[in-house]
Amino acid sequence: MNEIVKSSDLGTEMPEFTNGAINLASARLGAKALYSTDEFFAPLERMLSDEPAVFIPDKYDDNGKWMDGWESRRKRVSGHDWGVIKLAMPGRIFGFDIDTSHFTGNYPPQASIEAIFLEEGDPDDQSEWVEILGKTDLGPGQHHFRRIDDEAMRGRVWTHLRLHIYPDGGVARLRVFGAAHFDWDKVEADQEVDLAYVFHGGRALAWSDAHFGAPERLLGPGRGVNMGDGWETARRRGPGYDWTVLKLGHAGGISRIVVDTAHFKGNYPDSCDLLGAYLPDHSGGFDESEIAASENWTPILSGEKLQMDHIHEFDADAIENNGPFTHVRFNIRPDGGVSRLRIYGNKA
Repeated sequence: MNEIVKSSDLGTEMPEFTNGAINLASARLGAKALYSTDEFFAPLERMLSDEPAVFIPDKYDDNGKWMDGWESRRKRVSGHDWGVIKLAMPGRIFGFDIDTSHFTGNYPPQASIEAIFLEEGDPDDQSEWVEILGKTDLGPGQHHFRRIDDEAMRGRVWTHLRLHIYPDGGVARLRVFGAAHFDWDKVEADQEVDLAYVFHGGRALAWSDAHFGAPERLLGPGRGVNMGDGWETARRRGPGYDWTVLKLGHAGGISRIVVDTAHFKGNYPDSCDLLGAYLPDHSGGFDESEIAASENWTPILSGEKLQMDHIHEFDADAIENNGPFTHVRFNIRPDGGVSRLRIYGNKA
């Protein structure tokens, strides 16, 4: 099945393997460009930007046309160019988007990707890389979604990638769709931890709207840096309310909740609810019937009023049911923006 869903962040249709995945190569989350054989026209780090690539017709720098991505010079010798990135967090990889947006006469005709897992440090000349995406053809100015079909490779955890382009050229963005890996065995039973944190494996599986910002940003590190660093929906002009369904990184009981509306002032939700379910055997996304059923999940918070640009803390006295839960549904009424959602508790 290759179900197509819409992504407002990228402005394009997305394949099924991206459902509920996070971008492990997100600069916002901490991915780093470590090394490239050549970045004469544009640096490797620009390829990791979270924003869609742009084209500015009259922008030039000392080396030529400014391009929004990684671009090497025209190769006049044998060989090809490659770059190494450190993922934002260790994780399993489901597939990629090798995006050549705005690279038309200067895109690489082919690319391949290798990966490695390192407990600490970065790769060196003795590192043993594993090819997880063989040579694949690329075209000008477009997204190239490539799924990892090997289940064994999809199940392995990686920390670094090496992108090869043949022989040279430019890539606007490399997006690495997957799930964060966190060693829950190291968490004590009585240790409070953010069950929904993206670095702990929390993921957004479904949502009603993400016009101005995807709900996965709710689960990111730190406080939001601006209004663009959060989940924000379009203005609702009819009945109803907005919602997102999240998978917790681990089943757990909930002890306290934080809803942070940092930077959202004229557009914060009036109120919010949180519902939960214990679905230990459920994996993957949610279909329409399962989303409808989530409206009747167990109440955790109900009708909590929100304020602009404020950290709202709800302790055990405000929590109606503490679980254990594996999934939650976060409702905002009627619409608006929330910067962060923290769901603290103990693993079950």
